[in-house]
Amino acid sequence: MSLIVQKFGGSSVANPERIKKVAERIIEYKDAGHQVITVVSAMGDSTDDLIELANQLNARPSAREMDMLLSTGEQVSISLLAMAIQAKGYPVISLTGPQAGIRTNSSHGKAKILNVQTDRLEQELANGKIIIVAGFQGISDKNEITTLGRGGSDTTAVALAAALNANVCEIYTDVDGVYTSDPRIVPKAAKLSVISYDEMLELASLGAAVLQPRAVEFAKLNNVKLHVRSSFNHNEGTIVREVEDMEKDMVVSGVACDHNVTKIALFDVPDKPGIAYQLFDALAQENINVDMIIQSHERENRNDFSFTVGRDDKARAVEIANQVADAIGARGVAYDDTVAKVSIVGAGMKTNPGVAAKMFEVLYRLNINIQMISTSEIKVSCVVDDESADRAVVALHTAFGLDQLEQ
Repeated sequence: MSLIVQKFGGSSVANPERIKKVAERIIEYKDAGHQVITVVSAMGDSTDDLIELANQLNARPSAREMDMLLSTGEQVSISLLAMAIQAKGYPVISLTGPQAGIRTNSSHGKAKILNVQTDRLEQELANGKIIIVAGFQGISDKNEITTLGRGGSDTTAVALAAALNANVCEIYTDVDGVYTSDPRIVPKAAKLSVISYDEMLELASLGAAVLQPRAVEFAKLNNVKLHVRSSFNHNEGTIVREVEDMEKDMVVSGVACDHNVTKIALFDVPDKPGIAYQLFDALAQENINVDMIIQSHERENRNDFSFTVGRDDKARAVEIANQVADAIGARGVAYDDTVAKVSIVGAGMKTNPGVAAKMFEVLYRLNINIQMISTSEIKVSCVVDDESADRAVVALHTAFGLDQLEQ
């Protein structure tokens, strides 16, 4: 008997008809002899609706109260899904994150899963029940409800799969799998049958919205096999697994675009030890993730710092940058949220020189100015102006031969 952990996103349970479809799919697995744990997100846009409701009452609600509010969205969807399965005559139980044993740190709004206490889950499985778990949430050692941040239901599913040694973790979305680029931007984008953890992690971190980066990282660390597939059909999706199992015959596997970018710059920063630490430690204390960082060439014992954050963190990041600039005697701070990050990703880059140069040539021929560059063994990212980003993605997809893959 196999243990299957599934995750269905908000669009998959957006209304009663879709909830019934998900219930039927879960029952198919149960009838096939599998044990099933299903993680569910809040219905449709209900999380956004709750955020809007909160903002009508308080422009800056506490993170603790926001977690109390937002965690209710998943509680609605798990109970409704359990009711739909009950109506079909199958034993089922819905559990909140805390009831499912998901323990997190105390970082409200961006909590990290520390461990999963599996006693309750194992007992319910032994009793033959289908288990429906609320994604996106857990409980801290202070007995406070926490949420895991946007896309956190992916991480919930992977954490459960890892803790229970599930055979596979299936992530159901509104697309058929992982594509070489966003099909809405690149009509010739092709679905990948297999992708490595590292490539998927880079793509997820760079704007591909199919999987949450932390979920991929968790899967890689715990060797959890992921299957990304559509909740609206039974087609095979994309398998995410370790690269050693794969033949890498493509230099570039995907092109990603992230429009959720703000560039922040500090000017005339004193060139002395500890300055970078002072700035980025202050940002870290506020749980602000910094992506690309560039320090300019030293001149007259002064440097410029530029870095990028998500647009949701812009206001607080700019505030902190100004505080640090005042404290260290920098000349000033500026920000720009009319930029985007365009990236190419591929494990084949490790053994193929000239990939970055080819990317830069494509952008040059499009007359697109590169504002920042970041690289790793398997990715190259460029910050460009937002209006040019989609055009760059289409051209790069063609230049690296991804248009020619079978769709």
